[in-house]
Amino acid sequence: MNTPKPVLSKIEQAPQTLRDIVQDRMRTAIIEGHFAPGERLVERPLCDQLGVSRTVIRETIRYLEAEGLVDILPNRGPIVAKLNWDQARQIYDIRRQLEGAAAAYCAENHGPTFPRQLKKALSDLSARMNDPEWIGVMNATTRFYQVIFEEAGHTIAWDIVQRLNGRISRLRVLTLSAPDRTNPGISHMTAISDAILSRDATAANRAVQAHIADASAIARRFLSDEKEAGSDSA
Repeated sequence: MNTPKPVLSKIEQAPQTLRDIVQDRMRTAIIEGHFAPGERLVERPLCDQLGVSRTVIRETIRYLEAEGLVDILPNRGPIVAKLNWDQARQIYDIRRQLEGAAAAYCAENHGPTFPRQLKKALSDLSARMNDPEWIGVMNATTRFYQVIFEEAGHTIAWDIVQRLNGRISRLRVLTLSAPDRTNPGISHMTAISDAILSRDATAANRAVQAHIADASAIARRFLSDEKEAGSDSA
């Protein structure tokens, strides 16, 4: 008698390594402002705080440098990268093109199971908007866009966005809670979602452009004020 072989269940998500955990914690600390722009990242205190070796800290710093969150300065070592308006403007320009194109293509070509996925991503994001820690909002926002890019089949574009994600998240922390924002962030996401699900490519692209224009205007004011404050104190 032949006994059927057991079917192994698929691993949906690989377990995090120690290095992955340290990278996530350091990235979150930088994005949420626990380490200020320009602040030195000293190995020994980081080793003591996180309970890991210098090798892990050095690997993490190199990884975060590749993400644009850390700069290595001669004679000073690693510091939290400063973000200026010129850099932010370039990031917003890239987002306008890639996110607008993905949303428009997704509106015209999404499949029958996609509406449920997008509505869930939007619902999860809405539920996170009042979290006391920003990282939940950042992760939910990233997931919202990931659903759109994947359905559009814009995988290379998503790879580019992911490489910028650390700096994008820093900008989102600056802009999402701004009291003078024209519209709350979630209203923009809702407009993008509604346009895509209505299969209106033009409206989807327009909603993305409005969202990024709103965010970039706030980021420009904030980063310009920060630059002026730095000049005054110099």
